[in-house]
Amino acid sequence: MNHFVLHDAHDTVAVVVVEGVKAGMTLNGWIMDEDRMMTIEARQDIPIGHKVALKPMAAGDTVIKYGIDMGKVVAPIQVGEHAHVHNIKTKRW
Repeated sequence: MNHFVLHDAHDTVAVVVVEGVKAGMTLNGWIMDEDRMMTIEARQDIPIGHKVALKPMAAGDTVIKYGIDMGKVVAPIQVGEHAHVHNIKTKRW
C-alpha cells in the first residue's frame, strides 16, 4: 500500500494519499519519476491530502514539491512530520 506519493526524487515533501496516518506508522511512498518506493516513519498524525516531510528542514529552507519551489520553512521540520501551514509559508507574501 502506498501512503504517500511524490513526483520528483528531489522533493522534500510528499502528499499523504490515505486516511488514518498516525504517529509511529511505517509509511510507504512511491517516487513517480523513478518508479521506485521509499519508506519513512510518521512522527505525527497526518491528514489525507497534507504533506509529510521527507528530509529535515530548518527555518528559511526552501520546500520542494513536484520538483518546484513551493514555499519556505518557518519552523523546523523533521523527517516524518506533518508539513503544512503551521511550518511552511508561501514566498509570495
